[in-house]
Amino acid sequence: MLIRKRIPVRMVVGGTWHELLLAAGITVGTFFADKYLASSDLTFPPVIPTLLGTALAFFIGFTNSQAYDRWWEARTVWGALTNESRSWARDCVYHIGGDDGHAERMVLRHIAFVYALKASLRGYPEARFEYEAAGYLSDDEFAALRAKRNMHNALLDWQSRDLEMLRVGGRIDGFKFLALDERIVRLCDEMGKSERIRNTVFPPTYNYYTRVFVWVFIACLTVVLSTSVGVVGILLAFVVGYVFLVTQGIGMTLLNPFAPTMFGTPLDQISRTIEINLLEMLGRTDLPEPWPVVHNDYVT
Repeated sequence: MLIRKRIPVRMVVGGTWHELLLAAGITVGTFFADKYLASSDLTFPPVIPTLLGTALAFFIGFTNSQAYDRWWEARTVWGALTNESRSWARDCVYHIGGDDGHAERMVLRHIAFVYALKASLRGYPEARFEYEAAGYLSDDEFAALRAKRNMHNALLDWQSRDLEMLRVGGRIDGFKFLALDERIVRLCDEMGKSERIRNTVFPPTYNYYTRVFVWVFIACLTVVLSTSVGVVGILLAFVVGYVFLVTQGIGMTLLNPFAPTMFGTPLDQISRTIEINLLEMLGRTDLPEPWPVVHNDYVT
């Protein structure tokens, strides 16, 4: 996620040089093809790029709007997950308590749950999850977890199992049990929303056909402008085409909001923040450092 209010020029150029080269290639190629290969008797109607550009503007705007809604929902889900994590830890500490370490174990297991969910959403290897969750699960729990296909869901199951044991053992009354169980239900809801966003593929036809039609639009615009103003038409078509390509590309970068990019939801930072908050609520002083910022520009 970007943390700068203003994007530096180096980031703009570095992030859009593909579109820049593509727009230049289409305009220059179309100009020479029209000049030396096309028939001189062929007249290209100016209304074609006008209609095509108008239609593309609406289509790209709709696609980008849907992509942004997808990105914002992911950020909202993980904001809610952060709040529920803090509330879960607070309820465990003050509702369960005791000197047997049960409350602490359930809070530490929740930190492992957050890292397991993050690893699943980003496709991180199991080794990375075990490294990040080291110290928060026992060796037996790690061994049992390796046999599970959905590790984060298994960790929530274990939380419910221990919660039921506490209720049966008389450690918590019915009201406290319901409050903690409701936390697990809400955590499961946020987990399911994250999985839905991650596993629902945005229709690839939107991206494919939009890009192809933008290429056609740039070619048509080059022909029309070069007929009117000559070689200068290459520059004018290039500028307009570059704007269309970049605008369409912005929406595509938001389609996977959990990707570890400058435009994605900062799962690493959020997970580390949850970890620090929960450890602090347990009274720990050996807290990890906040997640670093990349080049003072963004966090992952």
